[in-house]
Amino acid sequence: MPIRNLNKLFYPRSLAVIGATNDDSNPGNRVMHNLLQGQFQGPVMPVSAGNSAIAGVLCYPEIAALPLTPDMAIISGSPREIPASIAQLGKLGTRAAIVLSQTETHEENAHGLRFHDAIRDEAKPFGMRVLGPNCMGLMVPHIGLNASTGHLPAATGGVAFVSQSAAICSSVLDWARQRDIGFSHFVSLGDAIDVDVADVLDYLGSDAMTRAILLYVETVGRGRTFMSAARGASRNKPILVIKSGRVKEGQRVAMFRSRSPIGADDVYDAAIRRAGILRVFSFGELFAAVETLARARPLKGGRLAVLTNGFGMAIMAADTLVTKGGQLAELSEETLTKLDAAIGNGGYHNNPVSIATDASPETYGAAARVLIDAKEVDALMVLHAPTGTTSSVHAAEAIVNLAHKARINVLTSWMGGHTAEAGRRLFAEAGIPTYDTPTQAIDAFMHMVRFHRNQEILMETPDSKPLDFTPDTAAARRYIAEVRAEKPVEMDDPDVRAVLMTYGIPTAEIAIAHTAEEAADLSEHLGLPVSLRVLRPDTDHQSAAIETAPLEVTPHLNDRDSVKRAAQAMLTAFSLRYPDAKPLSLQLKRTPLRSYGREVRIHVTGDPVFGPVIVFGRGGVTGHLSGDQAAALPPLNMNLAHELISRTRIAASLAGSGEVPPVDMDALCLTLVKISQLIVDIPEIVELDINPLVVDDQGVLAMEHRLRIASTSAEPEQSLAIRPYPKELEEEWVLPSGRRILLRPIRPEDEPDHYEFLSRVSPEDIRMRFFGSISRLPHTEMARLTQIDYDREMAVIATAPMENGKGRETLGVVRTFTGPNNESAEYAILVRSDLKGQRLGWKLLDKMVHYCRSRGTRRIVGQVLRENRPMLDLVHDMGFTSRVVPEEDIVEVNLEL
Repeated sequence: MPIRNLNKLFYPRSLAVIGATNDDSNPGNRVMHNLLQGQFQGPVMPVSAGNSAIAGVLCYPEIAALPLTPDMAIISGSPREIPASIAQLGKLGTRAAIVLSQTETHEENAHGLRFHDAIRDEAKPFGMRVLGPNCMGLMVPHIGLNASTGHLPAATGGVAFVSQSAAICSSVLDWARQRDIGFSHFVSLGDAIDVDVADVLDYLGSDAMTRAILLYVETVGRGRTFMSAARGASRNKPILVIKSGRVKEGQRVAMFRSRSPIGADDVYDAAIRRAGILRVFSFGELFAAVETLARARPLKGGRLAVLTNGFGMAIMAADTLVTKGGQLAELSEETLTKLDAAIGNGGYHNNPVSIATDASPETYGAAARVLIDAKEVDALMVLHAPTGTTSSVHAAEAIVNLAHKARINVLTSWMGGHTAEAGRRLFAEAGIPTYDTPTQAIDAFMHMVRFHRNQEILMETPDSKPLDFTPDTAAARRYIAEVRAEKPVEMDDPDVRAVLMTYGIPTAEIAIAHTAEEAADLSEHLGLPVSLRVLRPDTDHQSAAIETAPLEVTPHLNDRDSVKRAAQAMLTAFSLRYPDAKPLSLQLKRTPLRSYGREVRIHVTGDPVFGPVIVFGRGGVTGHLSGDQAAALPPLNMNLAHELISRTRIAASLAGSGEVPPVDMDALCLTLVKISQLIVDIPEIVELDINPLVVDDQGVLAMEHRLRIASTSAEPEQSLAIRPYPKELEEEWVLPSGRRILLRPIRPEDEPDHYEFLSRVSPEDIRMRFFGSISRLPHTEMARLTQIDYDREMAVIATAPMENGKGRETLGVVRTFTGPNNESAEYAILVRSDLKGQRLGWKLLDKMVHYCRSRGTRRIVGQVLRENRPMLDLVHDMGFTSRVVPEEDIVEVNLEL
């Protein structure tokens, strides 16, 4: 339900506590006391059949006796009573509930329904949102709401914490209290039978009181929904996550608790990267990283300059940075010359820059200014050890004065104890990130680098149709349709080769022989060396390859006689091993020797949470034993493919060194994009394995490959976790004025043009669209308009070249947001004020109607101000019906599809 009624959960105005009690050991008692001590300003109404008052507050004997409808109810009591309580509250008008009670997923009620299902079934007709069960509840400190069983209240702050574990919640509360860390929201999800991580991200992503979101996650139930919510929220504010269950032993515990598939950790890691989220591995790291990101400007790159007053710290910083995957900036000759002038004699004048131990504050400032101004530096780290001749405070003051005006981020580490405290305090008061040790400072910088990289990945929007090649998708579908059967099918080698070739993936040449003599002849025609295998029909009416022992010993046959001998030996061995089977044929495959060829593997498989996954890594017979691989979610483009390769150790080998030339990286990346497109176009593919894929400076060649397809009776494969940019919706159109325009889905990079577009809409038209006047939208709101999830919403813009020929401009936009179960889509439309009378509004809305109809959406709805006659006339002409909302200046319009 995305964020429907979540405002009643996070910002209720009235509360009821069902199952409140005076029993100190009961959660209903604990939550009642927490609510009263939190000084929540709205009414708190306990419901208890056996008590007249709880903590001095008058009780009501039953839900029906409540004097007013609570926005939210907190339920504690017998699991068997919960579904009935939910139903009563729903009928009363309550739209949010927290279920504290412990229930088991397999427990059933008197009607045979599992309790979780029974709760959902009772809540759904009313659109009631349910948090829990088996949860600690939630806290919203800045409104005095402590609807939890927590042993401590959360302090007020700007960070939201969301956890799937109540025990982790309690521990973090303790940990945060000791360190004076506050929260905007503190949420325990419990079993998450309704409100889950995705829903909370959807809501908090646009919450004004929340500047960052911290997650503790064990498993995700809805991969695509999670990705949609996470990608939307992380475009607005930093999201950091601890994802537990990294090893199989931990995954077993998580699976026992959730009773659902967990998914592979490397796939979670790929999803987290693609969502623009920063993954950390401890709570200390979690809160340190969020503080760094809150104080720092967005990075432009990862090149770090280090300035110290000691060689030891310089060496430590360089070692730590490089071993953690960081990059020291390579200083230009111009910068080195300026450093020589600024520092004078002594020290080390390259990066990391080490000035004299007793250098004056003025020297610190002069050296820092040179590095800050250097174009080749993306961030500066200043390290300082106390000395008996120079003031640490004065050195800190010099850096503070520069950092405020710096174009780049400045991080600091004033080492030591008592002597360093005053300097650190100066940095903290100035909002400059500061750390106790160089290692902590490097860790913080690498958090910034990883977050920056993930944010860049987030902004990548692969097309649904390829731009760099033209596949023959129809032919690929025919090959697969011809062999698809009632059971999952592994296609034979020639058919796999044919499918790959339809997508332009080079494969080793093959030939088919029926005798040893024919095999020898064909080997010379095909080109030596070759490999051999026997093909035979099996019981499933498909071709399967059987390799006999001689082939395993001699995979590369280099001359005609070797081929003939091997072929005869294989046929004889086959007859002895399978006396009742008749060989169908011998397959020869050319295996050219490539002097500098490197073997990689591309493996497509399915994840139970996130659907299709592409794994890239070291190839060959023993490649999988190296553990050198990385995963990515399709769809991919060239940038995403390159990023996937960069996360493997074999990437260094692919780059070449000495006499070994680098591989054709563009060809390798394009192959990954082609495989991605194949999976997007043909979801019947269950698994694809190319191993080895030989790659060198001449290109790529798929030597061995397997492809498995789903049975004809199987349900459609799990959809992609990320929907690609729907390029098929692009359409050219001509305005009555003769101006050619392009109608296309909106993209993240349209944000600057969208600001310009809104500036050219009159205040009156703005009022008609937004039902009120608005000033310039903040980035967070504009991001939600331009960086959309194509699975849940759609925005189509009209764009055209500017009259001066310098770029393009946005002329209009129509958008829809699809509700639960694709029942309805709410539309909104806006056209530039100087383009009225060009039928652009009609064209945009007509295109959206056709799009919604193609998706099976049942109706399009909208709200129009009564005075907006042009819009009402337009929708009536298009077949919309309308209804005036009583006592409001609004007309609801509806089009049944």
